[in-house]
Amino acid sequence: MAIYLEIFCGIAALCLAFYYYFITVLDFWKVRGVPGPQPIPVLGNIKDVMLMRMSMSDYLKKVYDEYKHEPMVGIFTRKTPILLLHDPELIKDILIKDFSKFADRGLPVHEKAEPLSPHIFNLEAKRWRPLRSRLSPVFTSGKIKDMFPLILECADHLEQYLEKVVARGEPVECRELTAKYTTDVIGSCAFGIEINAISDEESEFRRVGRTVFALNWKQLLRFRARQMFPRLYNWLGYILPPSEITTFFTKVIVDTINYRENNNVTRPDFVNMLMELKKHPDKLENIKLTDSLLTAQAFVFFVAGFETSSTAISNALYELALNPEVQIKLRQEIREFYDKNDGKLKYDEIKDMTYLDLVFKETLRKYPPGPLLLRKSICNYTFEGTKVTIPKKTFVWVPIYPIHRDPDIYPNPDAFIPERFTEEAVASRHPMHYLPFGDGPRNCIGARFAVYQSKVGLIKILRKYKIDVCEKTMIPYQIDPAAFLLAPKGGIYLKITKVES
Repeated sequence: MAIYLEIFCGIAALCLAFYYYFITVLDFWKVRGVPGPQPIPVLGNIKDVMLMRMSMSDYLKKVYDEYKHEPMVGIFTRKTPILLLHDPELIKDILIKDFSKFADRGLPVHEKAEPLSPHIFNLEAKRWRPLRSRLSPVFTSGKIKDMFPLILECADHLEQYLEKVVARGEPVECRELTAKYTTDVIGSCAFGIEINAISDEESEFRRVGRTVFALNWKQLLRFRARQMFPRLYNWLGYILPPSEITTFFTKVIVDTINYRENNNVTRPDFVNMLMELKKHPDKLENIKLTDSLLTAQAFVFFVAGFETSSTAISNALYELALNPEVQIKLRQEIREFYDKNDGKLKYDEIKDMTYLDLVFKETLRKYPPGPLLLRKSICNYTFEGTKVTIPKKTFVWVPIYPIHRDPDIYPNPDAFIPERFTEEAVASRHPMHYLPFGDGPRNCIGARFAVYQSKVGLIKILRKYKIDVCEKTMIPYQIDPAAFLLAPKGGIYLKITKVES
């Protein structure tokens, strides 16, 4: 009888532990007076996102629309509480005014299992600050102007490649086309390497670039293990061999740095900045400078640089195909600037292409590269004007995608209207209602570079080519639920034909 009683008590204790672990934590937002959808034990609120039935962008919009007039909403990813901020003043507080209390993104850094994870996007504030200050000079206007001839050379290769593609008379998958171009740009400007992804179908850089964002069973298994068993996952780094991606990028960076040091080569690029860091490690307090850490910075520049810009260019082409009057007007502006400069494209002239800027900003409104901004509180924090206090290490998300699609902010949000970004229109909106590159000290470090390489790519394509929809064009646009960043499901197929000069 005593044995049965012990078994019963053991089962009861397990049940209570289970209840406490998975149920009581789900009262986190309720006791703080924050509204939100009812979570499911174990799965929280993101079941459909986890099962890849719905993209994170679409889920965030669903919650945003349901709680449209609430300044903040509480949800759960499994048992982790997440605070979604809707009020622009509260968003401004965490991104700018009280940034020091939200300087972390809260992303995992598993240096053993994933040697390339301690990059500037992921790093906690302690290591992020000194790295950011040392890497920022690479992305100044002056440095990008120095890189401009390299960008232009890659864009010329894109133009030449388009001749061959158009001659086939077949629908063009524009995401792959533009990814080849941006891969070449990043290779040249970051690594000083002529990758030739445009002309070389077997380009190793392009193949590895696809692998980074490919969602296969190995990637999915790693992702789930990292989420559910982070300590075990990091421990596995001691026994598992490095991934192909880690090996590839580490070899590229180490070999490039060694070659330049041995041959006294200097270029105005990202690798040169990494070499300077390596020469003066004392300038990076609290950071142990290793080959892996240096490689991680180059890795994130490569990955973010080619993927986000190629998606932005292809999304712009998609909208221009659907809106031919906008395309005609933009082509006219491009040709006028070429004529004014004797058929040459100059760095200083690009910022004066007003309509191109409007088109690009409207593209990023409809399709922000990341659907949300992530922050994690460094201390207990009470939101101004509210009674809501969150404890240290609470996750806070800014849902960019639904804010950009809010009809009260952008009337008729599904329409593509570049004039939304005239000076007068921008002045009428809260600055926190347009955040494609984030804001505050931890905004996108490479935003200026991304804008320039994207605009140059668009200019080169649109000057001589007309973009139209075809039988393979996805209408309406569908977001890929399996993609990490906002990306179209199944690619963007368009018809491209040459137009008279």
